[in-house]
Amino acid sequence: MNSLVAAYPSWRRVLEILPPNVVVVDDEGVICHVAESVAELTRHTSEELRGLDVRSWAPTWHLDARDVTSDARKVLATRLLDRHAIDLKDRDAQRRAVDAFFLPLALEGKAWIVAAMFDGEALRHESAREVREREVESRLHAAGVVAELEERFRHAFDDNMAPMMMTDLDDCILAVNNAFCQMIGWTREELMGRDSTSFTYPEDLGISEVTHHRLTSEEVSQARYTKRYLHKDGRVVIVEISKSTARDVRGNKLYFVISERDVTEERMLSAQLSHQALHDPLTGLANRAVFEDRLSLAHARVRRLGGLGAVLLIDLDDFKGVNDMHGHLVGDQLLKDIAERLEQETRSSDTLCRFGGDEFLYLAEGLNSSDEAEFLALRLLEVLAKPMTIAATQLEVHASIGVVIWDGDTVDHSEIVRNADSAMYEAKRRGKGHHVVFTPSLQQQAVSRFALTQELRHALSVGQLTMHYQPILDLATLKVVGFEALMRWQHPERGAVPPNVFITLAEQSSLILELGILALRESVTAASQWTPADPHAAPPFVTVNLSSRQFRDPELVPSIVASLMESGLDPERLVIEITESTTLLDIAETLSVIEQLNRLGIGIALDDFGTGYSSLSYLTLLRPKIIKIDQSFVSPPHPNVQNDTLLETIVSLGQKLNMTVLAEGIETEPQLQRLRELGCHLGQGYLFTPAVPQEEALRLVGQTMATEKKASSFSKK
Repeated sequence: MNSLVAAYPSWRRVLEILPPNVVVVDDEGVICHVAESVAELTRHTSEELRGLDVRSWAPTWHLDARDVTSDARKVLATRLLDRHAIDLKDRDAQRRAVDAFFLPLALEGKAWIVAAMFDGEALRHESAREVREREVESRLHAAGVVAELEERFRHAFDDNMAPMMMTDLDDCILAVNNAFCQMIGWTREELMGRDSTSFTYPEDLGISEVTHHRLTSEEVSQARYTKRYLHKDGRVVIVEISKSTARDVRGNKLYFVISERDVTEERMLSAQLSHQALHDPLTGLANRAVFEDRLSLAHARVRRLGGLGAVLLIDLDDFKGVNDMHGHLVGDQLLKDIAERLEQETRSSDTLCRFGGDEFLYLAEGLNSSDEAEFLALRLLEVLAKPMTIAATQLEVHASIGVVIWDGDTVDHSEIVRNADSAMYEAKRRGKGHHVVFTPSLQQQAVSRFALTQELRHALSVGQLTMHYQPILDLATLKVVGFEALMRWQHPERGAVPPNVFITLAEQSSLILELGILALRESVTAASQWTPADPHAAPPFVTVNLSSRQFRDPELVPSIVASLMESGLDPERLVIEITESTTLLDIAETLSVIEQLNRLGIGIALDDFGTGYSSLSYLTLLRPKIIKIDQSFVSPPHPNVQNDTLLETIVSLGQKLNMTVLAEGIETEPQLQRLRELGCHLGQGYLFTPAVPQEEALRLVGQTMATEKKASSFSKK
C-alpha cells in the first residue's frame, strides 16, 4: 500500500485522479510521495526521495504549503498556479530543468503542495505541450475538487457525534473518530492498524465474521447488526452498527465505512420496562401475565410428555388486619419478606408469582404423584408460619393454600386457577394454616357460594335481612335484663339461611361492613324502645357482635356514635361483643379501640371465652364488662368431671376479677341449676327462648321467663 495512503486514507481517491507524474510535499517541506516516472528523471528511486526535504532535491522549489494554504482546517477552492520551470538535482548533483504545475490542497487537516512535473524538452511541438498542459490542468482541478470533498468528509467524520470507523478490506482500522474512541475508551493511536476482535465481546466475534463475509463476498453492499464491545475499563457496551462498502469510480471495493450507535442505556431501559411489564413492582416476582404463559407451556408439556403438574394458590390470613393495625408500609414490607421466603423454597423448574393483593401462585412441574404437591403445600405453610419482625413488630403470619393437581387429560388450563381458588376458600373455611386439594365437589360449592353472595347483596338492598333478639336473663331471678342482637335472613326461595353460612360469606367481602352497620343501627333503635313496665326497673341492654374486620374499621366508633345519637339510646345500654381471636390480632390496637368505647360508656363482652388460646393476663388489660362462657362448657356433648371443673374455674375467675359472667347455650334445668350453684350471673339459651323478632322482644322486656319448655322444641340458633 502507498505509504501516503496508509498514513492518510483520504489521499487514496486524490492520487487516483492526479496525473501519474506527481510529487506531494507536506507543510514541513518533506517529500511524501514521488511518482516513479519523476524520480527516474533524476536517476533516483521513489524510495530514495521520500522523506527528504524537497529543497535538497529541487533547489529552486519556492513554495511553502503553509503559506499557500494559510488555513489548513478550511478547505480552499482549487486554484492552479502558473507553470514554473524548476531545477531538479540528479544522482550526480547535476541539475535538470522540468516544467511543473502546482496545486495547494488542504487534506486530512494538513496543508500540502502537489506538483505535476514533466520534462519540457520531451514536448517538441507546441500543440503537444498545450495538450499536456490542458490534461494536467484538468486532472489537477478534479483532484482539487476531490480533495475538497474528502476534507469535508473528514470534518464530518472526525466531528461527528456518532462513533465512526473506516477499515480496509481485511477489517483493519484505517481511521476512527473521537466519538468512537470515547465510546470504547481506546485512543486513536492504540486502534490504528488493529481489527475489532481486540475489543469485541468474545461471544459476539461470530457476528463480526459473518457480516464481514457477507460484505466481501458481495452478498450485500451494506449491513446493520448489533453486537457488544468491551470498554477498556471492562464495561460492556452494546452497539448498533451500520457497515457499508466504499468503492472507486470503477466499482472496485476500497474500504468499509462504519457508523455506530451506543444503545447500552436504551437496551437497559428496554429490559427494565420489559421486566416491569412482566413482574410485580413490589416483590419483583413474576406477575399474572408471566404465570399464565408458564402455565400454558407447562400444560402443553404435561400433555406431550406425561407426568403431573400442580398449582398452589397461597392466600394470607388476616392480611387486611396487618394493614389496618400497622399501616401499609409494614404491610408492603411483609409481602416482600414473604415473597423472599417463598422464593427460597421455589425449585428452579417451578414458577412463583404474586397473583394480586396478598395472594401468590406457585406452579410446580415434573411431579410424579399428588403426594409431592401436598408435601410442597405443607412445607410452604411451615415456612410462612415462622414469626417475622418488621419495624420492631413481631408478626405471626398464617396462610391458606388451595391445591390443584392436573395431568395431560385436563382439557382447559384456564380453569386450573379458578379451581385453586375454590380449594383455597375451603381451606380458609377450615381455619388458619390449612391446605385443601381441589375436588370436583368444591367447584360446585364455589358456584353455589358465588350465587349466594350475589343473593345476599340483593337481600341487603331490598331489606330481607332482619334483626332478632335472644333474651339474656339474670339467673338468680330469671328476669330479662338484656338481649343479644342476631341477624336473620329469610330467603324467598331457600327459606331461612343459617347465620353461620351467610355471615361467613359476608366476611369474605366488603359485605360484612355493610351488615355490621345494619346490625348496629337496627339494634340500638330497637333497644331504645325497650321500656320496662316497672319504672324502677333498669331498661335492658343490647349486645351486638362484631367481626375482626368490623372492629378494625376506622369508621366503627363514628358509626356507633351516629347510631346512638340518632336513636337516643344511653351508651351504657350498648355492649359490643368481640372474640378472643379478634383481640389477639393486635393487642395495642384492640386496647385503643376499647378505650375509645369505654370513654363513651359502651361496654365490651368477650365472646366464646375458654375456646381460644389467649393468655389470661390479657383479661387484666382488656377488662371486659362481660365474659361469655362458650356453650361447649355449659352444655357439652359428653359431660364429665373435667369439663365441670373448667366451668367452675371460669365462673370463679370472672367473679374474682369483678367481671359479669354470662353463660351461653343453657338447654336443661340441671345446667341452669349448676350455673346458679356456681354463682354465674347471667345466661341465655333454648331453655328460655331462641332469638325472637322485635315485637316479641318488646313483650318480654322485664318479664320473668318460665323454663317448662324443653330445648328440643326450639330450632337451633
